[in-house]
Amino acid sequence: MDKYEIVRRIENFAPPETAEKWDCSGWLVETEKREVTRIMLALTVTDDILAQAKNENCDMIISHHPLFEVPLNYKNIDIYCAHTNMDLARGGTTDTLIEKLKNLGLPIKNIIKDETFVRYVETDISFEALAAVLSEISPNFRYADKGAKVFKKLAFCAGSGSEFISDAFEQGADGYITGDLKFHTALDSPITVFDVGHFESEIQVLEVFKHLISEDAVCIYAAEKSPLSVHTM
Repeated sequence: MDKYEIVRRIENFAPPETAEKWDCSGWLVETEKREVTRIMLALTVTDDILAQAKNENCDMIISHHPLFEVPLNYKNIDIYCAHTNMDLARGGTTDTLIEKLKNLGLPIKNIIKDETFVRYVETDISFEALAAVLSEISPNFRYADKGAKVFKKLAFCAGSGSEFISDAFEQGADGYITGDLKFHTALDSPITVFDVGHFESEIQVLEVFKHLISEDAVCIYAAEKSPLSVHTM
């Protein structure tokens, strides 16, 4: 398959001009080779992912996270990423997280999609029931309890979305689900906030890339896990 057709499909879904100005979405490495048959899908490109791609005879890597500096030894394989433009896209990163949780039992009455990275879900779920659903994707999630026993409106932002907590509160959300929660952010939050982990909240987006590529090339999911581990006695 023509690699530029693959990129065209991704960019039609998640226009690159919608990416944040600081972002490095787009081509990270662009070789002279045009036809690709095997593609590795990864959340983050690392030395290990590069080795996996080579072992699987992949011609290309498509990732969600960008590389702000590309090592020289990465230059022999095409690498493309869609980051904040995929986060913003309808059906993108946060939407796939919500869909995953819906399939795991999150009751959804309505989804409100505004023009930011945040999505709002009208629901009716107890704290205990929500915790059980979140545990399915993030068994060791963290939360800042602000006293909510039942949630009627949840806000979602996959990845690092702590900066939108105040906006979610102003929009009437009584709970917020994101990743990468910091101490003072949790302390100051006016609503209950759940940190399900950056990796856990975003890994579902690889399914979007596979869907866009369809059956025109073989897609292989990289073997990835969160860089953070939980210590157990």
